[in-house]
Amino acid sequence: MTEPATHDPFDDGKRYSGPEIVVSYNARRCRHAGECVRGLPKVFDVGRRPWILPGAAPADEVATVIRRCPTGALQYRPTTGADTEQPDPVTTVRAVPGGPLLLRGDLRVWTDQPGVGGGMRCETRMAACACGATGLAPYCDGSCDVEL
Repeated sequence: MTEPATHDPFDDGKRYSGPEIVVSYNARRCRHAGECVRGLPKVFDVGRRPWILPGAAPADEVATVIRRCPTGALQYRPTTGADTEQPDPVTTVRAVPGGPLLLRGDLRVWTDQPGVGGGMRCETRMAACACGATGLAPYCDGSCDVEL
């Protein structure tokens, strides 16, 4: 039996609202893989404030690019009440040499770390710390200083 989630990772980030989609960005989980800025630069532009403009592209395009974020630092919710992100059907783990473990799938993550939102969390994407130096366990916070 699976324990129900007690915390939604969407709630951890700063929110950016568009007419059809709300984007949540958690800077502590971002490893700067760049999938967002390469994938949709008119929405994600680190040289602009605010750096995320969800209304600058169709919501389905924004959601597609967010799902490419390997760490889960970017999350989204449609404003229409439509379905949120569905996990990959097969759980995968990719080890970054000297860096984190990149997980995708229907993930249940337990944490009791302060500032992480303790309890059981449902994730679809995350970078798990493999070096032990993170202050955001079990998530990688970049302490290993390895580029994704």
